[in-house]
Amino acid sequence: MHGAGNDYVLLDARDMEADWHALAKSMCDRHMGVGADGLLLVVPSGTADIRMRMYNPDGSESEMCGNGIRCLGKYVLERNIVDRDRNPLNVETMAGIRVLEPIWHNGEVDRIRVAMGEPELRSNKVPVTLSEDMGDGPVLDFPLDVDGTSLDLTFVSMGNPHAVAFIDSPVNKFPLHRIGPEVERHGIFPNKVNFSIVNVKDGRWVVARVWERGVGETLACGTGACAIAVASRLHGYTSDEVDITLPGGVLTISWDGVGQVYMEGPVVEIFKGEWNG
Repeated sequence: MHGAGNDYVLLDARDMEADWHALAKSMCDRHMGVGADGLLLVVPSGTADIRMRMYNPDGSESEMCGNGIRCLGKYVLERNIVDRDRNPLNVETMAGIRVLEPIWHNGEVDRIRVAMGEPELRSNKVPVTLSEDMGDGPVLDFPLDVDGTSLDLTFVSMGNPHAVAFIDSPVNKFPLHRIGPEVERHGIFPNKVNFSIVNVKDGRWVVARVWERGVGETLACGTGACAIAVASRLHGYTSDEVDITLPGGVLTISWDGVGQVYMEGPVVEIFKGEWNG
């Protein structure tokens, strides 16, 4: 399945046990496996309608995945794992319960709006380790030199850590393949970080690329788009609602500056099959 080009292998794991770390590495390999940006598991929840677990291609488990949770929502509703009439749908994640509003068309879920939770802006909660005391407020435009490239970073957690850089040069010319892994593994990020570069087009539209920790560059990133929208609004670049154009498509993000962040985007099932690995 994919959401705006962010693609996943999804398993109904309610009655399964496996070495999920190893399986994610095998399945997500684009040459020796199925190929995906992550492995999603449907598992039972004691506090919500269903629970999502998400593993990156390097085998690490992620706290939250915005495009992935939409895929999981479509999967469980269309297969009646959860009652098809359930709206909203509550999904448990490592970052807490997320609320999904499915949008049906011709008997299929083709879009989902997700309440992604409130952004965490305190540096020690993102987390990012800084030498100076930044207090409890947001950290905007923190200067960081990476491999000869000067970046001004804004830090946001959407249940997972993000660093956002607004740049003047076109994002499609930025050497993300070289700078991305250096930012991801920089020493100020104890849990590594997702890194976004952004061009602001106007008050309702930005263009971005995202380097995801444990994955690399992806065609879209749901939590990354939310972090970009939060950072853009904090800077005064955009309004409460903004379209984030990513290489795989457009995600619409809403944030009023004080409450939850809402994300809406497409979701598509590509194929189903059997794994013989």
